[in-house]
Amino acid sequence: MACKLKLTESNNLYKEACRLIPGGVLGIRRPYNFVVGEYPVFFASAKGGRVIDADGNEYIDMLCAYGPIIIGHREEEIDEAVIEQIREKGFCFSLTQKTQNKLAKKMRELIPCAEKSLFVKTGSDAATAAIRIARAYTSRSKVARCGYHGWHDWCVEVKAGIPQKLYEDVYEFHYNDLTSLEAIMSKHGSETAAIIITPIGHPLSAKVEEPAPGFLKGVKEIAERYGAVLIFDEIRSGFRVSLGGAQEIYGVIPDLALFGKAMGNGYPISAVVGKAEIMDVAKDKVFISSTFFPNSLGQIAALKTIEIMERDNILTKLREKGSKFCAEVEEIIGAGGIPCELSGAPLMPFITFIKDKEKRYKELRNEFYTQLIRRGLFLQPYHHGYIAYRHTDEDLKRAAAAIAESLEELKKTAY
Repeated sequence: MACKLKLTESNNLYKEACRLIPGGVLGIRRPYNFVVGEYPVFFASAKGGRVIDADGNEYIDMLCAYGPIIIGHREEEIDEAVIEQIREKGFCFSLTQKTQNKLAKKMRELIPCAEKSLFVKTGSDAATAAIRIARAYTSRSKVARCGYHGWHDWCVEVKAGIPQKLYEDVYEFHYNDLTSLEAIMSKHGSETAAIIITPIGHPLSAKVEEPAPGFLKGVKEIAERYGAVLIFDEIRSGFRVSLGGAQEIYGVIPDLALFGKAMGNGYPISAVVGKAEIMDVAKDKVFISSTFFPNSLGQIAALKTIEIMERDNILTKLREKGSKFCAEVEEIIGAGGIPCELSGAPLMPFITFIKDKEKRYKELRNEFYTQLIRRGLFLQPYHHGYIAYRHTDEDLKRAAAAIAESLEELKKTAY
């Protein structure tokens, strides 16, 4: 059996952080989102597909900073492009640098719906800007949503501190369920500004879902019928399933789309892209501004990331790596006899445990991810993982072995 990790320094840093910062660390990085006492709370460094915690423990990093790391940590070519910008030109000005235009041209070239682009910093920024644009364009207020769209008032799941009036016009429908969307739109369609959806379903702690045949097309038809703006939230799928996003893969083109995470390989940048007629309400009707939105470092990182991905055929190689890894994991799960399943193959793998009336699946999940971290594989119990280009064949072989050994441990302790 693998031994419990030494986490003395990480735990000490967390105790110190709790005296300085509410909760010690922010949101999804808090210990209760992993396995308390088994996972580190602080990392020290990373390179390629590996990460090292504050105590010197090394892991194969398959959480990839929750998605931004698509090539690898400390990717020298990207970092050097950013460093050159800092040294030679600077990046924070009262006016905008020409990198904005260069990146917008590239987005138009790659993404089917991207006639115009608007650059911000986070996925939440992009989602909220897109909703504001849609509401201004349609002169309507209601929104139908499906998926996670960030932490801002209109969409965050935890409602403490938010007046009801700020989200009372937002209605949730279910992924791969057109009936639930039809029910909302039959009641509120004439007042609905936008339908926003993650084109690939990735609900918290549940398996990753691809769209059923005709689902995305059906969502688009409903949006068109009621005159609502269709928004694809591609913060996770964009630049990962395809440089053109899931919309390119599935052939359903939205009015607006959100891109981020893998766009800059870890540098903070996101974008709203879409049809010029809709985007143009942001010329003067809608106000979107920030001191830091025009900073060029994220734009430089995005341009270099895209350049490398095109030049080195990164996504094809990622699919090859992920397909091989996931096929091995499927075989391991099939032979293991533990009630769990793999979804999200080949690029966003997630092992989830099948729910039972006694809720023993929670114990199985907890023990499984405990065994994984002890074997040096960094994943998250409630969130799918990712494949990065710098994950070597040896990394993925070790990851599969860790999964096999962890499932074997579950047999000993749970059955």
